[in-house]
Amino acid sequence: MDYSVIGKKIKELRRDVGLTQGGLAEGVCTQALISRIEKGDIYPSATALYQISKKLGVDVNYFFEIGTTPRLDYIKEVERQLRKLRIKLFYEEILEIVKVEEKNPLFINDNYNRQLLLWHRGIYVNEVNKDSERAFAILKKALMLTYDKKKVMSEREMSISISMGIIEFSRNNYDKALEIYEGVRKGIYLTSQLSDKAIKTRLLYNIARVFTRMGRYEESTEHCQEAIRWIIEEEHLYGFAQLNYHIGYNHELQERYQEALPYLEKAAMLFELQYNQKLASFITSKKGELILKIEKNLKKSTPHKEKCRQQVL
Repeated sequence: MDYSVIGKKIKELRRDVGLTQGGLAEGVCTQALISRIEKGDIYPSATALYQISKKLGVDVNYFFEIGTTPRLDYIKEVERQLRKLRIKLFYEEILEIVKVEEKNPLFINDNYNRQLLLWHRGIYVNEVNKDSERAFAILKKALMLTYDKKKVMSEREMSISISMGIIEFSRNNYDKALEIYEGVRKGIYLTSQLSDKAIKTRLLYNIARVFTRMGRYEESTEHCQEAIRWIIEEEHLYGFAQLNYHIGYNHELQERYQEALPYLEKAAMLFELQYNQKLASFITSKKGELILKIEKNLKKSTPHKEKCRQQVL
């Protein structure tokens, strides 16, 4: 793709308003990044392009009128950034993008694009503001912008529904959560092929969480194992660490500490590979606790075994 047209226009407008590259970069990105954008080496992120357009005194749509890059690329870039931040749990950064794009005609005048922003605002309200009732209402509003029960669910609608199920789970409404997840499962069944393979992984993992909370540990573990088979089959690693940890957690709750250890070890290693040191350290600590419990159980059983041995002798 040729980014040079937009880069040249940014450079031209910057000079017209009397800004240096450093001045344009201030509060947006680095001067080096502005230089690369103007040369056409890279394309600015959705948020950066919006902020640049404000500094240059033009509407962001101007760049799509003069450039060869269609508007769809901008929308896809926003979606890509939000997905990346969602996976990393960077909720403040998510809200920042949402607030910017809520002023953008590309989003506010199109239900499908507006749905993307509402979905992520709902996630923010639930995770940061801890207002599950309001968050659920926002997510439901987002879903209904496109949902038609006569049609197969879209992948976006599946993802929003899973987010709604997570809220029901957090409110201890386990049956309602499972009902929502069952709807998503049917949607996946009716879909010939998922573009976003992580949707099925998320679904199975969240069903497993509900079953664990309900004390149905074997069913929970079965869903985790199904998700792991799916991950291996589709050759993607999303959720692999979480699933291994959850199986280990199920074993721990059943006091099968020895069986839990290998899953915790694998989860810790996978989180380290993902540079998620916080979770890797947490699981390493959990491993230490399990080892102490195993040793304690061994000490309890040793005197009993010795007593039995003496009786036999």
